[in-house]
Amino acid sequence: MEITSRLTALFLLIALLPLLMIIALVSLIIQGLPIIFIQPRVGKNFKKFNIYKFRTIKNKGGDTIISHSGDLLQVSKWGKFLRKTKLDELPQLLNVIKGDMRFIGPRPEIPKYVNRKTFSFLKKIKPGLSGYSSIIFRNESDILSMIESDDPYQEILNIKLALDNYYVTKKSFSQDFKLVVLTIFSLFTPKRMGHYLFIKLLKIESNEESNLNKIVDNIRMKMAKYKEVDKNNGRNRRVIILLDMIIIFSSLVLSSFVGSNFTTPILFYRPDLNYLFVIILGIKLSANYICNLYQGMWRYTSITDIFQILKASFLSTFIILIFFLTSNLFKGLSLELIFIDLTLSILFTSSTRLSIRLIYSHLLNPSPYRINFRKRVILIGAGKTGEFICRELLNNPKHLMYPIGFLDDNHNLKGKFIHSRKVFGKISNLTDYHENYDEALICCPNAQRKELFNIFETCKDSGKPFRILPSPKDILSGSLNLDGLKEVSILDLIGKNEVSLDEEIINEYIHGKRILIAGAGGTIGSELVRQCLKYEPALLVLIDKHENSLMKLEREVLSQETNVLLKPILSNIRDFDILSKIYSNYEPQIVFHAASYKYVSIQEAFPWEALETNINGTSNLVKLSSQHNVEKFILISTDKAERPINIMSATKRLAEVICQGANYSPITRFMAVRFGNLIDSKSSFISVLKEQIDSGGPVTITDPEMERHFMSSKEAAQLILQSGAFGNGGEIFSLDMGSPIKILDIANELIKLSGMQPGTDIPVSFIGTRAGESIPGETKLLNNPQSKTGHKKISVVHPNLSDVKIKEIANRIIDGALIPHEYDRNILRSILTSLVPEYEPLKKDEVEPLILKASPKAQA
Repeated sequence: MEITSRLTALFLLIALLPLLMIIALVSLIIQGLPIIFIQPRVGKNFKKFNIYKFRTIKNKGGDTIISHSGDLLQVSKWGKFLRKTKLDELPQLLNVIKGDMRFIGPRPEIPKYVNRKTFSFLKKIKPGLSGYSSIIFRNESDILSMIESDDPYQEILNIKLALDNYYVTKKSFSQDFKLVVLTIFSLFTPKRMGHYLFIKLLKIESNEESNLNKIVDNIRMKMAKYKEVDKNNGRNRRVIILLDMIIIFSSLVLSSFVGSNFTTPILFYRPDLNYLFVIILGIKLSANYICNLYQGMWRYTSITDIFQILKASFLSTFIILIFFLTSNLFKGLSLELIFIDLTLSILFTSSTRLSIRLIYSHLLNPSPYRINFRKRVILIGAGKTGEFICRELLNNPKHLMYPIGFLDDNHNLKGKFIHSRKVFGKISNLTDYHENYDEALICCPNAQRKELFNIFETCKDSGKPFRILPSPKDILSGSLNLDGLKEVSILDLIGKNEVSLDEEIINEYIHGKRILIAGAGGTIGSELVRQCLKYEPALLVLIDKHENSLMKLEREVLSQETNVLLKPILSNIRDFDILSKIYSNYEPQIVFHAASYKYVSIQEAFPWEALETNINGTSNLVKLSSQHNVEKFILISTDKAERPINIMSATKRLAEVICQGANYSPITRFMAVRFGNLIDSKSSFISVLKEQIDSGGPVTITDPEMERHFMSSKEAAQLILQSGAFGNGGEIFSLDMGSPIKILDIANELIKLSGMQPGTDIPVSFIGTRAGESIPGETKLLNNPQSKTGHKKISVVHPNLSDVKIKEIANRIIDGALIPHEYDRNILRSILTSLVPEYEPLKKDEVEPLILKASPKAQA
C-alpha cells in the first residue's frame, strides 16, 4: 500500500510539473526567494520531519494575520490565493514520495503542540495530506471566530484529536476514498459551504465528545442565521431583477412606439424579435450588476444611487451602439430609438427606486404628529452639519426626535427653509422658542472656544437640555451619526479640532511592524496604542509598571476586533536586564518611549527618581534599541524642555540629548516630540477642578496669570505618529499647541458649565506657585530656531547645542555620570547644571522632602 502511495505521488508530481513551475515562477517574481517554505512537523512514531510548502509569507508588507499557533504571518495576495486553493501544499507530494506522509491521515502538527499521550495514534499511522481535520478546518479563522471560549484554538485542537482518533479507529479503503472525494469537493466550495460541510462531516459516532457536540450545535445555530439572511437577500434580489426586467421591456416597447410616431414599429416585424429582446435584456441586466444596482436597498436611494443608474444606462447603451454600428444584430433599430430608450430607462429605473424611498419615508414611517413621545429638537447651526442631522432625523424616526427648525447667526439664512424646516433667526433668540422644543442640538463643530461658550450659556439660560455633535472629521469621513451626540465637556470649551494626517506614510512605518510602547498605561501611551491599532501593526509590546493601567488597557484592546498580537508586560524601564530580555524576545522595529515622571513639584522633592526614570531609563531603551537595530525610536518629550527651570524639564531635555547623541547608529533613527499639557490626562488639573466643584469648593489656582498650552491626548498621539513618519534621525519635533489659555478662565467656564457662578456659589482661591513652577514673565524663552515640516502643526526645533557637545554629554551619561549620590539634591542639581547648558533652576532653596528619614523611635 505504501509503495502504491509513493508511486501515485511520483506520477502526480510529474503530471503537475508544469503547474508547479508556473507557481514557482510567479512566487519568485512576486515574493522573491525562497520559493519553498520548510517547517518541522511530527510524524509516525514521533519522528520529526520537514514539511514542504510553497512560501506564502512575506518578510514585510502584505496582510498580517495570526496563525492558530500565535505566529505572525504577513501574507501577500498571491499567498492568500495559494492558501485558499491549497496549491501551496502541492510540494507535500515530496513528503509522500520520501515516506514521511501518506495521502489520507491525521494532519501533522508542529512539535510544540505534540505530546505522546494525546497524539498516541501517531504510533500506528503516518500523518496525511488530507483528512477530517484538513477538510473541516479549511477555513479555520472563520470557525475560530464562532467559538466562544477563552482559548478557542484549544477547543479546535481537542476536536482535531477526536477526529484523528476517530479516523484511526475507522480506517478503511472506503473511508479513505470518501475523504479523497470530499477533499476535491471542498476545494470548489465557497467559504460558507465549508461550515455546512463541517456540520455534515461531524455526524460521526463520537457522542462521548460532549465538548465537540456543543461547538457543532453553536456553529449550526450561527449558520442557520446566515442561511436565513442569504435566503432573504436572495429573494429580495430576485424581486428587484424581475422589476428591472419589466422596466427594460416597457422602456424598449414604449421607445419603439415613440420612435415610430405611435404606429406599429418596424422592429416588431422581426422574426427573431424574442431573441433580440433577450440580448438587450442580458446587456442591460449585466450593466446594472456591474454598477452594483443590486447591492443597495431601495428605501435608502440617494444621489449616489442615481449616479450609478446613469452609469449603468450609459454603459449598456454604449454596448448596444457598438453592436448597432458593427453588425446586423440590431437591424431594425435606429439611433433615435436607442437614445429614447436610454432616456426612458433612466427615468423609469430612477423613479421606481425613488418611489420606494418616498413610500418608506413618508407613508410607512409613522407621522411625527401621531407619536406623542417623539422629542422636539431645535438645531443650532444651519450649515452642512445641521442639514445632515435634520435629514437624518426626518428619514429615521427610530431616533425619536423631530426637528422643528434652525437657529443660525448668518443673517442671510434667516427665513430660509432647509428640508421644509425654517431658519428662525439668531442663536441668541433661543429662549423665544422655549415652549416649542424639548432639546437643543448644537451642530457647530467648527465654532471657536468663545463662540461655543456663548452658545452653551444661551442653552443653559433656556433651561432645556442640550447636546453637541462630534468633530468635523466625522462629518467629512461620512461616519457621523446621531450616536455621536454627547453631553458638553471641557474639551468642547477648549475647542480642539481633529488634525489631518498623511495616513499613507504613517501606514508605511506602522503597518505590519512590531511596535514597543514604554509607558503604555499612561494617558499618552494608551492613546498611542489606540492610534497604532488603526494601522494594524503585527505586534504591540506594552510596557508599564502600573498593573491596573496595564490590565485596563489590555481589556480595552482585546474587546476590539483586531488581528494585532498583544503582549502586555509589567516591568520598569529602569531594569536593563528585564528590558534586554524583552528586546531579545520580541525584536521591536518601532519604539515609542512615553514612560517618564512629569509632576514638577514631586520631582523637585525627589530628583533622584526623575534621574533614574527620565534619564537612566531612557538610556536603557536607547542602548537596547541601537543593539537590536530598531528602525525608529520616538521619545515623548515636553515643551518645557525648551527652557528647563526645574528637575522635570531638565531631565527631559537630557533625555532628548541622549537620543540625539545615539543617532550615529547606522540603522536606528532617534527623534523626540515636544508638546504641552494634555487636557484629558488621568490626573490633570481638570479632574482636580471637577472634584473641587463637586465638593462645593474652593477651587484652588496657583496664580491669576498662570496659563498653559493644552492639547487632547488623541490629537497629540496622532501628531506623534505623523512626526515619526517625518523623522530621519536627530530631530526634535515641536507640536503647535495653539494659544495659551489661562487656568482661571477654564476654571470659571467649568464652574458655569456646572450651573453655578464662580466666586458666589464656588469660591476661587489663589495658593501661589509650588517648587519648580513659574508664571508668565518670570522666565525668558530661548526661542530656538525652527523649521517647517510637511504638516502645519509640526515643526523641527534646532537647539543651540553642537553635535560635539551632544556626544560629549551623551557619553558622560553612558559612563555613569548620573548616579544618585546618596540622594543629595544639591549634588544632583549641580551635575544636571553641568550636563544641561540651558538649565537654570528657578528656585535653589532647599525643598522639604515629602518623606523624611525615620526617627530612632520609629525605627525601633
